[in-house]
Amino acid sequence: MDLSRIDLNLLVTLDLLLAERDVAKAARRLSLSEPEMWDRIARLRELMRDPLLVPYGRAMALTERALVLQAPLRQLLAQLGSLVAQHQPFDAATTHETFFIAASESAQVALCAPLIARLHAIAPGLRIEVQDLDPARLGEQLASGELDLILAPPQAMPPVLKRRDLYDERLVCLLRRAHPATACPLDLDAFCHLEHVVVSPDAESVAGYVDKTLQKAGRSRRVAASVPSFLLAVQLVGQTDLVATVPARLAQRLGDRVAVQASPLEAGVLPLQMGWHPRAQSDPAQRWLRDRVEEIAQAGALSA
Repeated sequence: MDLSRIDLNLLVTLDLLLAERDVAKAARRLSLSEPEMWDRIARLRELMRDPLLVPYGRAMALTERALVLQAPLRQLLAQLGSLVAQHQPFDAATTHETFFIAASESAQVALCAPLIARLHAIAPGLRIEVQDLDPARLGEQLASGELDLILAPPQAMPPVLKRRDLYDERLVCLLRRAHPATACPLDLDAFCHLEHVVVSPDAESVAGYVDKTLQKAGRSRRVAASVPSFLLAVQLVGQTDLVATVPARLAQRLGDRVAVQASPLEAGVLPLQMGWHPRAQSDPAQRWLRDRVEEIAQAGALSA
């Protein structure tokens, strides 16, 4: 195929369409009218010799050909973007870059929320997309350009990544304000006799850390409930006599309706890291993003 006949804008359009699976949303993000977007879709269908997107109820579904194209296309555009950006300065005030971040739940609350607020002020055209960690796919997502950054504990990081330590996260215990156990600091005996709510699956590894620490001390606890998020655990604590062990920064932001007690576990600390693909090491835009994340992390550490 004669590559000189391929309009790069079409590939950018295709990448966005495959991600959004919504013609109207993709058109808005590209500042195109819907007729202009449909014109590009027609040209893409002719180029790829495939419908690419087909109606599925009220939404659009990707064809098999589109599914096969999605990851390689994202990787190709990421590599091309890095190639072009290497010798161009990054201007936060004028950029329309989109960054894709996967983060643990506590990192979403403690880092991503203030990060987005900060970036909205200094880079109004920039877009941040935050998603939950998918541990089985993190390496693949970073290699393909589907993700730019991971915020997670070390054990969740694929081994090939570049990493930067952000902070060590203390663990604290949450109880309802009128809970009898709030009358005095929690000791290990009281902690083990209480009924606990845990988060599972737990990308933070809090539950696993607590149970291993107790096991080393020859102790155990009774888990009365398991829920899918720390947010739900906090709500449950406020309505019952259950106790939850959570990251301190998350407790700062979600625990205003419950009592916070120091954890009786020795060395109750979990590290959080930032990870990225080696390909993005020298990319000006991604270096800028990593520096902003580190600034937010350090500011949070000072107030924690």
